[in-house]
Amino acid sequence: MFHNIDGAMNSCIESCGDCANECKEVLFQHCLNKGGAHIEQSHVNLMVDCIQICRMTADFMLRGSDMHMLSCALCAEICDACAASCEEIGDEEMQECAELCRQCAESCREMSGNIHLPHESTMTHSQATRPYM
Repeated sequence: MFHNIDGAMNSCIESCGDCANECKEVLFQHCLNKGGAHIEQSHVNLMVDCIQICRMTADFMLRGSDMHMLSCALCAEICDACAASCEEIGDEEMQECAELCRQCAESCREMSGNIHLPHESTMTHSQATRPYM
């Protein structure tokens, strides 16, 4: 690894990669084959969100982005939501996926410095839907 990436950051990068890989494998090799609750739109969307945010967050850290703490905070939120969705479905593969999501969420939460993002329920509609500039 690069000399400017410390052990905690390296561990978080690894955790993000492991989570993204597990979610991708479970989604395409398990969920799509099982059908039913496994392929409900909200669950599939969360899994894809999790895959993408984990990849992006690892990239932010690898590049040394000054914004990595925000990305980590968002990654933790999405990984927690994905874990909850996987746990709700409940079979063994989903439980294993949920465990890696929870590990990634914890690692990202620590890397974020415990930045708290506003939850959807506390945001106004205009805050949640306004374009970013």
